[in-house]
Amino acid sequence: QVQLVESGGGLVQAGDSLTLSCAGLESRFRIYYVGWFRQPPGKEREFVAAIRSGVTTYYTDSVKGRFTMSEDNAKNTVYLQMSSLKPEDTAVYYCALNTEIYANPRSFSGYTYWGQGTQVTVSS
Repeated sequence: QVQLVESGGGLVQAGDSLTLSCAGLESRFRIYYVGWFRQPPGKEREFVAAIRSGVTTYYTDSVKGRFTMSEDNAKNTVYLQMSSLKPEDTAVYYCALNTEIYANPRSFSGYTYWGQGTQVTVSS
């Protein structure tokens, strides 16, 4: 059973930085994509970033240059470092694991395991 646990959310001001963590990613999952998604208030869940260990990282256009996804394999954890935060970044952020071999990392449907989410609120 896979258990993903996010942490690091909070209330910040526009322009601030915040780092989210997602723990629980054992080494056997490193061949798969790990993604960050977010769900703004009243909106659909949307792709933010994804990483395949040691291979590649993807970002949605709205966060490129501001967000960085990274991993610490020794800690079985991935991170989402967020800087220059904007009010429109306000959302519940989820990490997820996609166990499809030929996965589209940007597609919501391929992700099987999800964390419980962590709230990020950016005030103007």
